[in-house]
Amino acid sequence: MRCAPPGVNPAGASQIVVISQLTLRHEHRQAMVDHVRSLWPEEACGLLAGLDGQVQRVYCIENIRHSRYDYFMDPNQQVRAMLDIEAAGWEVCSIFHSHPAGQPLPSATDVDRAYYPDAVYIILAPASGSDWVMRGFAIREGQVREVQLNSVP
Repeated sequence: MRCAPPGVNPAGASQIVVISQLTLRHEHRQAMVDHVRSLWPEEACGLLAGLDGQVQRVYCIENIRHSRYDYFMDPNQQVRAMLDIEAAGWEVCSIFHSHPAGQPLPSATDVDRAYYPDAVYIILAPASGSDWVMRGFAIREGQVREVQLNSVP
């Protein structure tokens, strides 16, 4: 599965709900890994959409900063993705980005910029060889807790 291109829909903004665990299919994980790997050594970013903690689609969004240490989603792509998510009847489950030269842990900047406290923040980082590791976190009012990421075929 590749990242879905965001569609255009005149619907309202997406809601973000509290999620204690997130379930992703293998193709969702692979889409995120392919995206971050293709943009390495820059940070890559995107959104995950679904319902009740079950991911349905991955939206890869351009990092308009093209930086190794920071990301900022292209606002037009982000809005189109959120409108597409709303039109599908889904919610934003997660916001993901990579730490190309770091650990899969929220940085101080990540915590400061956690503007969606009910979303799971997934951080991907390189592991051994060409592998990438990902971890999920809830970030609310400066507090960070790990969120379980479940895998299904």
